[in-house]
Amino acid sequence: MAENVDFAPFETTTAGPAESAPAPVSAEELSRLHDVPVELAVEVGRTKMTIREALALGPGSIVTLNRLAGEPVDLLVNGKPIARGEVVVIDEEFGLRVTEVLAPSGSQSADSTEGDV
Repeated sequence: MAENVDFAPFETTTAGPAESAPAPVSAEELSRLHDVPVELAVEVGRTKMTIREALALGPGSIVTLNRLAGEPVDLLVNGKPIARGEVVVIDEEFGLRVTEVLAPSGSQSADSTEGDV
């Protein structure tokens, strides 16, 4: 059974020059986000392979990654790289010592900081 649907017209808006730049956010407004959970992950490296190669993996298989030993690893927040660092072992647990914080635009230049995550 077909049902008639009424469509409502939408107004088209375009941002003018004054609307293109977002207004600055205050520290108080940002503090609302402090308790929002995010997923942090450390990416050691990546590779590409065919499904045939992936299905052939088993115990003892070695997967070559696109990163050299000793090269910094990426710290990802919800899948987006935000920092780089070196893997450390503390009391038999892995950690990450942050050595570089990436610029918000995703460019490679950043402030260098030290700290454990």
